[in-house]
Amino acid sequence: MPIDHPPLEPLLGHIEGDGAIPPLEDWHPPLSGEMDLCIRADGRWWHEGEPIVRGRLVRLLSTILRREDDGAHYLLTPVEKWRIKVEDCAFLIVDADHHDGIWTLTTNVGDRLTLDSDHRLRLDRDIPSVPVRFGLSARLHRNVYYRLVEQAESHTVVDGGALQQELGIESAGIWQPLGRFAEEGP
Repeated sequence: MPIDHPPLEPLLGHIEGDGAIPPLEDWHPPLSGEMDLCIRADGRWWHEGEPIVRGRLVRLLSTILRREDDGAHYLLTPVEKWRIKVEDCAFLIVDADHHDGIWTLTTNVGDRLTLDSDHRLRLDRDIPSVPVRFGLSARLHRNVYYRLVEQAESHTVVDGGALQQELGIESAGIWQPLGRFAEEGP
């Protein structure tokens, strides 16, 4: 079941996904400290206890965000590295388009990605998420989850040697799980 979030349409309308993503994989500055910035589970960004309402600023910050092997999230420049708090996933999937057997997803910060072998839905605590970039992932917003479920099919998969029924969709010829059916008890 997806996380229930308030609508993000007003915020999304101000965020453009244009512009190149900086080469964060090449930046390795020392830790500068912790910043009082939190990405809440509902996708909103808060700085020093106040919401960031400027969509362009959120987009800019999202392009310099990376999740590292220690599980922490950092804002990076070539010379600075600031740890921030992320309550759940860094991003939310707020829209989905289907054309010629391929689903394209849009995040709340303007990224567009194709569900394929590089961007596969995965079940994390039985909630679907998808990798975006630099170790960051996005949860499906409730409206997108229900839209995909309307198109979903049941599929048998092997999990730990046991057969399991999943609900999901295909995109670019790749199975994309949306959830698993609970095992029936005795």
